[in-house]
Amino acid sequence: MAREFDVPTKEELDALYEQLKNWGRWGPDDQRGALNHLTDERRAAAAGLVRSGRSISLAHNLGTEPSPENPHPAHHHMLASGDARDSNGIPGYEAARDYVGLDVHGLYTTHVDALSHMFVRGEMFGGRPASEVRSDGARANTIMSMADGVVGRGVLLDVPRAVGVEFFDSGQVVTVAELEAAEAAQGVRVGSGDILLVAWGRDARRAAKGGFDGFSGLHAQCLPWLQEREIAVLGSDGISDPMPFVGTPDWPFPVHQIGITGMGLHLIDNMALSALSAACAEAGRWEFLFTMSPLRIERGTGCPVNPTAVL
Repeated sequence: MAREFDVPTKEELDALYEQLKNWGRWGPDDQRGALNHLTDERRAAAAGLVRSGRSISLAHNLGTEPSPENPHPAHHHMLASGDARDSNGIPGYEAARDYVGLDVHGLYTTHVDALSHMFVRGEMFGGRPASEVRSDGARANTIMSMADGVVGRGVLLDVPRAVGVEFFDSGQVVTVAELEAAEAAQGVRVGSGDILLVAWGRDARRAAKGGFDGFSGLHAQCLPWLQEREIAVLGSDGISDPMPFVGTPDWPFPVHQIGITGMGLHLIDNMALSALSAACAEAGRWEFLFTMSPLRIERGTGCPVNPTAVL
């Protein structure tokens, strides 16, 4: 079962950060990080997981109204609507046009973090200085490392289902023991090159509480496990770190800070995993073809995404 936080000390997280650094592991110029585990051979093998062909979106609808989870919602307005359908100045051409702008990061929008999103002591992945991310965007570790898309074997670990609860509450964290309990209950093992998705029941918790005031996440002790398993990407129905945050000085979000900056691990935050969990339980299998195609934002530190699972 989930348990109350065993809060790691600053010294423990300092040591973990140094221990798990992948800087230079794939060469001095590498900007893909753990994506290097997702090889062509593993992509090809993942295509063989498709059986029924059912496709499931793993994203929330883009939020345009403010809420506790989404205080800075997306801006969506019309540049041309039905009453101005002929405003383009081309005789006979009638069309509507939209504008969308948003804060890519945060606690609601489904998005993927590039390796330029996080810094530790003024450095990002590979030891590149924070000054490489300027007012007009990043010069290194951008979302363009995913420009050809992310396609591979997805694995969902629905931890609350596996341990017999509806959701994990804030003040509780997922440990290695819970991850391995989910593997055993679901008959699956996370392996090299996998896109690992971890559910803690965020939607169920919001419904039970009548609103949002936090969510669970991974304990920092899971980071060496993720490194050992050589996962390519980590996603969750939260932000992988618990909220409210852990409270260790200098390490408020250790999965983000150590995972992104040290390990080169891209994170997908705020995924919608309930429909996928139900479909996996019905099918009796928790692996699937995973696909995600971020926008090609040349200097982007992240991107809203609509990942899909194909069963």
